[in-house]
Amino acid sequence: MRKTVLSLGIFAAFLANAQSIKTTIDLVNVKDDKVAVTMEFPKMKSGDIKFHFPKTVPGTYSVDDYGRFIEGIKFYDNKGKELTYTKVNDNTYSLKNAQSLSKISYLVNDSFDDELDTSKHKAVFSPSGTDIEEGKVYMINTHGFIGYIENMQDVPYQLVVQKPTDFYGTTALVDQDKSESTDTYTLANYAKVTDSPLMYTKPDYITFNAGGMDLVLGVYSPTGKYKAADFKDNLEKMVVAQKKFLGDMNTNKKYAIMLYLSGGDGPKVKGFGALEHHESTSVVLPEAMPKDAIDNTITDVVSHEFFHTVNPLKTHSEEIHYFDYADPKMSQHLWMYEGGTEYFANLFQIQEGLINKDQFLERMGEKIANSKSYDDTMPFTVMSKNVLVEPYKDQYRNVYEKGALLAMCLDIELRKLSNGEMGYRDMIRKLSQRFGENKPFKDDKLIDELVTVTGYPQVKEFYNKYIAGNQPTPYAQYLNMVGVDIKKQESQPLFWFIKDPNQTGFDEKTNAFAFDEHSALSPFAKSIGFKITDQVLALDGRTVDIKKVQDFIGYTRTIKDGQEVTVTILRDNAGKKEKMTLKGKAILDKMTMEIPSYKTNPTPEELKLQTQWLTGKK
Repeated sequence: MRKTVLSLGIFAAFLANAQSIKTTIDLVNVKDDKVAVTMEFPKMKSGDIKFHFPKTVPGTYSVDDYGRFIEGIKFYDNKGKELTYTKVNDNTYSLKNAQSLSKISYLVNDSFDDELDTSKHKAVFSPSGTDIEEGKVYMINTHGFIGYIENMQDVPYQLVVQKPTDFYGTTALVDQDKSESTDTYTLANYAKVTDSPLMYTKPDYITFNAGGMDLVLGVYSPTGKYKAADFKDNLEKMVVAQKKFLGDMNTNKKYAIMLYLSGGDGPKVKGFGALEHHESTSVVLPEAMPKDAIDNTITDVVSHEFFHTVNPLKTHSEEIHYFDYADPKMSQHLWMYEGGTEYFANLFQIQEGLINKDQFLERMGEKIANSKSYDDTMPFTVMSKNVLVEPYKDQYRNVYEKGALLAMCLDIELRKLSNGEMGYRDMIRKLSQRFGENKPFKDDKLIDELVTVTGYPQVKEFYNKYIAGNQPTPYAQYLNMVGVDIKKQESQPLFWFIKDPNQTGFDEKTNAFAFDEHSALSPFAKSIGFKITDQVLALDGRTVDIKKVQDFIGYTRTIKDGQEVTVTILRDNAGKKEKMTLKGKAILDKMTMEIPSYKTNPTPEELKLQTQWLTGKK
């Protein structure tokens, strides 16, 4: 009997491998920072095929065209003969009469080295990008390395990674061989491939169990400044609090975090943050950050990504469930996927005691202030559905500001309606019970489903006014229900290049101020033709010196309204930085801040609702 079972097992494994797409990533024979990939296919069912790399991937909301990092692609038949093909665009290749297609080979360039050249294409957000540094690190966001044949996305993949024997791969995937030079993984389909990032480097990782979930944290620190063990205590505390907050909404038994710290002589990346997956998160942060700042970022950013395990990874619409990598159709509901998740990332911290009530309210106040930089009358559903194109894509960052505030107001609305018995978290729990990872909802029917799971038709009125409608959300009205006042405070007249000076960065390579591309330009900047991608080298002959930045800022405070000023900038011109001078009259701008604060004497009803809101208790 044992022999028969064993034979059947071998036969089944043989069949599975015969019907899978064997994909090999070679991290040993790397040349010119390019990695060779080969894909071997089972027998083709169709003569005419299209081979794609993703235009974008779930969790990112930009057109990235990962195929532009591919070169030297070749298609072979089962006798090793090259097949002719047509390159349709950066991401797509078309082959006629390709029944004999057996193998594809190509080289992959990384996206990290391309981030500073935005002359032809906007940079890929670093946590969804790729890095190839021979002998140091390989950040393998699989959608940047592996393509697919149209109509074969559901065929299993066998992923083989050939690696240096002294390298370790941080991933949520399970290695199925015992070789020191090869890791082998089996993935159910292409969606699982793109959902499974890996980071290979010299071993620096920790594993532990938190809240019943096995977790691995792998760290790449180019100068050796940090070790994985440095972040264990904070990470464990955070995960335990998250698991407690989510309760039965999270069913993860394992989770992997790949923390890539940028610095040293490595690529100068700028897209710091994280990208979520069902069982893992890829994170990119600057190595220069102090440890407590990295800990705080992990708590804020990584927790956000972990909460995505609920929404949209396991509760989502058909647009996400049947994601079209070549021609993506976006969902209307970024207010929930990103905004609600961002709200959770803050709410769990106050409800689980990681921050106090004043810190929580300060965060919500900052989001109110930040949301003012965006179009408050643009319907969120319309922006979300069209987020890949102008003018909507420039409003995307508002999902983390107004999106989170919409979830907050809906939370308060539900608690008011239910006498504190139901909140936003309860609504999402009920929605996740009604749907799930393999049962998507219809995008245009979500609001009806929310009415069904809550039992409150008033939710639809809220949705139609503030989410699908063009009415600005009355934050003061909702916060007043929980004993919070909002007071308007006008700042001193200010001279700067963007509306919110806090969104100013510094480019070490050029020794210049650089700005978040989603920041709003100040009236002065607009008047002189300044572009958000410009970098500031000097103001009235005073060069930017990061060591004397306070002196520079001090000078800006002496500038009077109408004063003639000269700004020396660097402007991107066909991939080259061109030094230019802009002149104009100074325009001092005032910012109106809306500062929330707890009422000194709230009513008993307001105090009760406030307590339920901040503690999550009924």
